Amino acid sequence: MVESIKKFTQSDIFSRLILFLIILSGVLVGCETYPAFADGTTLGDVVNIVQNIILYVFVFEAVLKMISFFPRPWDYFRRPWNVFDFCIIVVCFLPINAQYATVFRLARLLRTLRMVTILPRLQVLVAALLKSIPSLGYIGVLLGLHFYVYAVAGTFLFGKNDPIRFGNLHETTLTLFQVLTLEGWNDILATQYHGSEQEYDDGWKNKIATLGINRVSQAQPVVASIYFVTFILLGTMIMLNLFTGVIISSMEEATSETKEEAREEQLKKRGFLTLHDELSLLGEQLQTLSERIKGIEIREDRENRDDKDT
Repeated sequence: MVESIKKFTQSDIFSRLILFLIILSGVLVGCETYPAFADGTTLGDVVNIVQNIILYVFVFEAVLKMISFFPRPWDYFRRPWNVFDFCIIVVCFLPINAQYATVFRLARLLRTLRMVTILPRLQVLVAALLKSIPSLGYIGVLLGLHFYVYAVAGTFLFGKNDPIRFGNLHETTLTLFQVLTLEGWNDILATQYHGSEQEYDDGWKNKIATLGINRVSQAQPVVASIYFVTFILLGTMIMLNLFTGVIISSMEEATSETKEEAREEQLKKRGFLTLHDELSLLGEQLQTLSERIKGIEIREDRENRDDKDT
């Protein structure tokens, strides 16, 4: 009985049914944003009934998966994805009054996140993002230093010429964030390149006069060009590429770990590895060994060069 339930919960038909219900729940939440599906209307009542049915199907799914772990049903909570699913179900059952209907709808919206637990590829992506957080933190610190240095320098260089965009540190930081997105940065550059007297329109001049801000038009073509070109090259081209490289590296690690977990599950089911599994495992081990040998050779070459230099 337990083995049959386990096979059923792991079958493609069951996974596709749950995936369909997740998508349907997300579509219905989107429909609730229209007045025709508001509470009290006929369509709104139909949507609420369907959403409740979907919720109880999810409860039934969780119960079946717990039974499949019998005689240790608590092993269901050892998988992080199962804990995630269970938390979403619990949130949907919280006693929320009509006063907090928006919170209730947002809780329904969380069901769409369950798509991550159904699709293995999405699980790999999420795992890769979680693995990359420590490295991304250091890159974020480096990017923060990059912003801070250029923000302070920009305030000193362009604060008098463009006091609205570069008047103080936080305004300069927001301006640099806009420049980093490459949205309208050419207008900002032109103001520093030609001077604010030439680039400011009457609206900007009136705004500065109303605020009582002192402005001295200064055209700095060379300084402005070097400042913005170097900021964009370092920020957009290099920093963001570092983010991409870290995420790709983490994704490779997450993919290898997923393959290892799948191999272990097959080993538990069959009691042995197939020839294909053994060959793939051997290939991964050879690749790891070749990477280590390359690392050793690079290290030895560096040491030999250092000895020659000394």
